[in-house]
Amino acid sequence: MRRSPTDVPPKLWVVLARAFDAVERHSRASIARFQLGTTEFGVLEVLYHKGELPVCEVQRRILVESSSTTYVVDKLVQRGLVRRRASGSDRRVTLLALTPAGRQLIARIFPPHAAAMRRAVGALSARQQAAALRLLRALGTGAAERLTAKEADHDHD
Repeated sequence: MRRSPTDVPPKLWVVLARAFDAVERHSRASIARFQLGTTEFGVLEVLYHKGELPVCEVQRRILVESSSTTYVVDKLVQRGLVRRRASGSDRRVTLLALTPAGRQLIARIFPPHAAAMRRAVGALSARQQAAALRLLRALGTGAAERLTAKEADHDHD
């Protein structure tokens, strides 16, 4: 039986969701070895690679809700892994940075996590991984643009 072109988008969504779930299980298992949740790891990882950032930028980069970020950052501050400080240029902005203990922890645990992620996507050759990266980036960007355009159309209704 031949598929019609209109069958492809729903099938693509299902395949994409299943692939994400399989890779995400590798990620969660890797992170759990270090007694961290995925959001905690995400905060540490983004601060490790990007340096001090406003809370809102951390939220944007790790794709979590504001209330979840506040809870996670509170836990990381209590554990002595992250520090908060007020921005010198804008009192409304709170900046986050790794403490020396946080930097030491993420520097130790990121390499084995990166290795776990390489294993997770290892079913694809390096060339296939690069192609998947390009295609998924284009899909994500295009879907976000279409959503933004749709929201703008609704504003004019």
